[in-house]
Amino acid sequence: MTTWPPRRVRVVGNSGAGKTTFARALAGRLGVPHRELDEVFWGPDWVKKDPEVARGILREFLDDAAGGWVVDGNWNDARQGLGDDVDAVVWLDYPRPVVMARVVRRTLARAVLRRPIYHGNTESLRSLVRTDPEENIVLWSWTEHAGYRERYRRLAADGTVPVVRLRTPRAARRWLTALPPAAPAAPAVDEAPARPEHSPR
Repeated sequence: MTTWPPRRVRVVGNSGAGKTTFARALAGRLGVPHRELDEVFWGPDWVKKDPEVARGILREFLDDAAGGWVVDGNWNDARQGLGDDVDAVVWLDYPRPVVMARVVRRTLARAVLRRPIYHGNTESLRSLVRTDPEENIVLWSWTEHAGYRERYRRLAADGTVPVVRLRTPRAARRWLTALPPAAPAAPAVDEAPARPEHSPR
């Protein structure tokens, strides 16, 4: 890796692997802003945003975060190259049983508690019995597991960008804690020192 610690990072992997949780922790460790691609490309009521509008939001975030950033999510075609200028891609390549257990627990908790995700969107128990992977995140995770693995295996083999392949949650925690923490922000400095008062003549 040419830049250490990395300043611009994409976190990728299957749905349910824990990309957003890991990416938030990584951004905090590096002291850079974080953005979730699902929040960028999905709108309210689970309607996809206009692709140009979504890319504009992402482009503005990347431009404003000139000192570094962390984004999580795949959206490889929709991004059209935005966010490809990274120091590293962190790939959460967990075993299928780990991912499936996580996505089932997460979906059940969100559905039962009616916990909003972004833009007021929530998940429902009804989605778990749907047969279309586009409408059932658990089924999506199951069917896409091999595809994501092949895509990111090819990216790692290509060698155009450093890929950090983390195969277990424990390995992910070890890698994260091995990063040097961000330096604390410098204290604010007055623009000009206060002038001493003059004695009356």
